Amino acid sequence: MLGGGGLVAANVYASAADGTWGGDSGPDATGQVRSAGMATIDCPDVGSRLTAVPDGARADVDRELARLDQQIAAAYQQLQASAESVRQDPTAADGPIMNPLKEQRSATIERIAVAIDQVGDRPEGLESLAACTLRPAQDDTGGDTGNAGESSAPPADGAQQGAGQGQNGAGQAGNGPVASDYADITAVQPNVPNQPQQADASRGTFTSECGVNANGLFNSDNVIVAPGVSNGAHHFHDYIGNQSNNAFASDDDLADAKTSCVDQGDKSTYYWPVLRLQNGKQERDAGAPGGGTEGNAGQIVTAKQVTLTFVGNPRGKVTAMPRLLRIITGDAKAFVNGPTNANASWSCTGFEDRQLKDKYPLCPSGSDVVRTFRFQSCWDGRNIDSANHRTHVAFAGPDGSCPEGFQAIPQLVQRIVYDVAAPSLDDGGRTVPLFAVDSFPEQLHKPVTDHGDFINVFDEDLMREMVDCINSGRTCGPRGGDDSGATTAPSPSGDTGATDAPGTGTGGATADPATSAPAEPAPASSDSTQEPRTYTTTSPANTTKDDKPAKQDGRTKQDSEGKQTAPAKADKAASTGPSDSGAGEVGQATQTPADGQAAQSPAAQAQPPAAQTEPQAVQGGLAETGAHLWPAAIGTLLALSGVVMLLRARRLRY
Repeated sequence: MLGGGGLVAANVYASAADGTWGGDSGPDATGQVRSAGMATIDCPDVGSRLTAVPDGARADVDRELARLDQQIAAAYQQLQASAESVRQDPTAADGPIMNPLKEQRSATIERIAVAIDQVGDRPEGLESLAACTLRPAQDDTGGDTGNAGESSAPPADGAQQGAGQGQNGAGQAGNGPVASDYADITAVQPNVPNQPQQADASRGTFTSECGVNANGLFNSDNVIVAPGVSNGAHHFHDYIGNQSNNAFASDDDLADAKTSCVDQGDKSTYYWPVLRLQNGKQERDAGAPGGGTEGNAGQIVTAKQVTLTFVGNPRGKVTAMPRLLRIITGDAKAFVNGPTNANASWSCTGFEDRQLKDKYPLCPSGSDVVRTFRFQSCWDGRNIDSANHRTHVAFAGPDGSCPEGFQAIPQLVQRIVYDVAAPSLDDGGRTVPLFAVDSFPEQLHKPVTDHGDFINVFDEDLMREMVDCINSGRTCGPRGGDDSGATTAPSPSGDTGATDAPGTGTGGATADPATSAPAEPAPASSDSTQEPRTYTTTSPANTTKDDKPAKQDGRTKQDSEGKQTAPAKADKAASTGPSDSGAGEVGQATQTPADGQAAQSPAAQAQPPAAQTEPQAVQGGLAETGAHLWPAAIGTLLALSGVVMLLRARRLRY
């Protein structure tokens, strides 16, 4: 039984759509995607099949698509409540869960078809998408990675023990993550190739600095996918830039909003699922839709650094983005949909030449977790959105070419850095908590579901300035750009030593390369040195542990040799490390550590006591200072008493 949700967790091999993966979550010879985790519900994604929706039907269709998500979320909650009986007999879910879900979806899909038929041509084949599949719990022996002809990093000693405990723990809310969702970044081979620049390439970069959401702007809406629907995302988002983004924000609301960006001409909205520490803490959303009631539990972590960089095209010039262009990169439902639209990219500072897409990285001491999104950089030249929110934009090819009829636009490269420790997988995250992104309930917090959203609300003059900067090969931004280079892997600390590799379930991780590495040095970034903040912190002041203003100057402190250094932090579960340049778009590769290689497992290193899983923001202050001063004062008094006694003894002797 699980704490928190009180549910039984087991493993599941989930089939999905076409695509290629590696590691223990990769496709087997039959093309199915296998991934350790709990039982879940797999429903066809109706929204992705709708490539054309007339404007007159769009509001009704968006509302009904959101209803489909609500139905799946409710059914998954029923599945969790019946986990033990379903584990023993998967058919036990048919009558109370799966059959009613199919009936609900059939009625909703029919309303979608009718809404479109009233103003256009009725879509065909939608009714076949009503039935969902229960992916029941299965035993995970850990012996077969499920890859055909692929090589993966084998688990080191103790990996199976860590995986089993993590899966039994199944996260704070009972729906993940599990130990096999993590991979030691040091065991991954470099997989980010350099993309050649052609003679006419646009080599410039433009940076926007918009902070790290220190003022705590969150909601579980998604104005792109589910406008006008509260809790349309079923998970919470971090927002930076535009301060008026919610489900009911109109284009005029976004245009008239305040912005957190240094350059007030950038009112664009940038948002992504929050990252949480599953440390037992309950945020203000613990009993709210999109939060704890839908399996998104734990302490929300504020990013240490966010970098927003617009880069050029390796083949030619770029053209301006249209105002209010909407782009979603990645797929929030990739765990059941398959990797076709997945674009997650996880790494660690100092190791960003190694990218993972279906694993969370276990970073060594001195290195931070990094999420990187490289957005689509080709536009169809006509539409600012599309029915499935994808077909109006596209990724450029390896040579920078856009599909026929599309034109190159500046590519947003979004890099988010977190100061979080590698979780203790051997005890299911009890000593050092697990971390994971928020997700739809049935997506089980899988790292492959990571995604980013962007709406362009740049002032048109500033957009023209961006395009000119990129096409002319300059480095631009609110502070004139930055010449920071990529960091190298951190040197091992003195107390590292040889340790066991982390428990990663069935074995190796997907080493997911980018198709291109940034051609220019990493630009300025928005910085935060504050401790992880809880959801209830709404003050816009970005302060550090000692209540001093955090640096927001877009620069990382450098030592005398020009290398980036991290401030020392006492009693922290994770030490901060150097920032690294953003990595490229995701592809496929596998990793095979050399024989005998001692992979330094961050999870297997000496961990702090369980008390260290408390929110670090409550540490420090007067109480901590007094706790250190009293022992020192008492020691001083005892020393003085000893001196007095010695002098008196000498006088008596003489």
